[in-house]
Amino acid sequence: MIKRLFDLFVAITLLIILFPLLIVVSILVRVKLGSPIFFRQQRPGLNGKLFSVVKYRTMTDEKDSDGQFLSDAVRLTPFGKFLRSTSIDELPELINIIKGEMSLVGPRPLLKQYLERYSDEQRRRLDVRPGITGWAQINGRNTISWEEKFKLDVWYVDNHSFLLDFKILLLTAWKTVKRADINAPGEATMSEFMGSKE
Repeated sequence: MIKRLFDLFVAITLLIILFPLLIVVSILVRVKLGSPIFFRQQRPGLNGKLFSVVKYRTMTDEKDSDGQFLSDAVRLTPFGKFLRSTSIDELPELINIIKGEMSLVGPRPLLKQYLERYSDEQRRRLDVRPGITGWAQINGRNTISWEEKFKLDVWYVDNHSFLLDFKILLLTAWKTVKRADINAPGEATMSEFMGSKE
């Protein structure tokens, strides 16, 4: 209950304070990347229940001659990279928090096709609400392997507390200023999780 009330207080406060920034970013996304302004995608939340995560769009819709989307590296524009490196693209997820679908801190909500690829241990990351940031994000984010990331997520599930959440939020702010651990080595974003080699 304390975590939920804290989430609501911070999310509503940030939306009010950042409203002018959100308007400016929305206009820039529309001008530089076109419509839609927001990227929506079904992601597994608490206990694997699907919800629609909302983020600012960071990629173009460029396709090849066969109608397939070009690689992330090609479609991710300099403006999109800026939104990701500053985590501004994540701000619309404050709406997901208010709706009770996400928390400020928790394992990141990943693609729904990963559900069938999790081991029983990795699936435990779904025992808490997903977050905008989490233990894995301040301990390597996209520069560590999927296996390492999931171990950190499960560790959070077993050890989460209000004080730990507060620590994670402070360290997230620091890493955001430094723009650290944004991309996996040699990748524009993060390579697809194909399942663990177990």
